Amino acid sequence: MHDGLFRRRHLPHWDVDGKPIFITACLEGSISASGLTQIERYRTELEARPCPEEMSPTEWKHYKLKLLFVLIDDLLDNHSAARHLADDRQAQIVQNAFLHFANIRYALLAFVVMPSHHHWLFWPDEKWSLSAVEQTRKNGSPRTPREIISHSIQSYTATMCNRVRGATGPYWQTETFDHWVRDESEMFRIISYIEQNPVKAGLTKRPEDWKWSSFRLRAQAGLRPGDPILNP
Repeated sequence: MHDGLFRRRHLPHWDVDGKPIFITACLEGSISASGLTQIERYRTELEARPCPEEMSPTEWKHYKLKLLFVLIDDLLDNHSAARHLADDRQAQIVQNAFLHFANIRYALLAFVVMPSHHHWLFWPDEKWSLSAVEQTRKNGSPRTPREIISHSIQSYTATMCNRVRGATGPYWQTETFDHWVRDESEMFRIISYIEQNPVKAGLTKRPEDWKWSSFRLRAQAGLRPGDPILNP
C-alpha cells in the first residue's frame, strides 16, 4: 500500500515517493466559473460516496482522482476560453521547459502541449529528489519533488510566455491536477492518453502530426513508449 503525502487546497494533491507523476496544468481562465463550480460539486459528490467493498481505501481514493480528472480534461478540450498555447512560440517555450531538465531532475516519459493546457508524465530522479527536498527543509519551506519540479516549470514558462504576449499577471491557474502512477500498465495507459489527446480533441488525425508532443520526438529518436525522452 502507498499512503504517501496527501494535501488539499482546492484540488487534491497526493505524493508518493518513487512513483511516476502525471500532471495537468491549465491556463488561467481556461475553465469558466461555471466549470469550476461543476468540478467542485462533482468533487464533493465523489467524497461523499462510500468505498466499494472490492476496493481498498487507497484504491478508492486513487480511482476518485481519475474520475475527477475525466471531467476536468473534458472541460479543457471542449469548453476552454483561454487558448494562448495555440501560439507556437508559447507552446515551444513549454516543450523546451519539459526537455531542459530531462534525465537530470526526472525521466521524461510523455508530454503534450494543448491550446489551453498541458499534460506531462515524469519520474523524479531519486538522487536529485533527496538533495532538493533536503534543501527545501533547510530553507524552512519543505516541498515534495513534485512541488519543486512543477513550480519550476510553471514559474519559468509563465514568465517567458507572458513576455511573448506582452502581458503581466497570472498565466497558469494556481493549482495543477496531479496524481501518482500505480504500476507499469497504468503508466502505459497514461502515455497513450497524453499522446492521443490532440486526436481526441479533434485537433489532428494522427498523434505524430501534433508538433508539441512526445510522440513525435519519440518517433524521431526511435524510442519505445516508456523510454525516457531526452533533449534532442
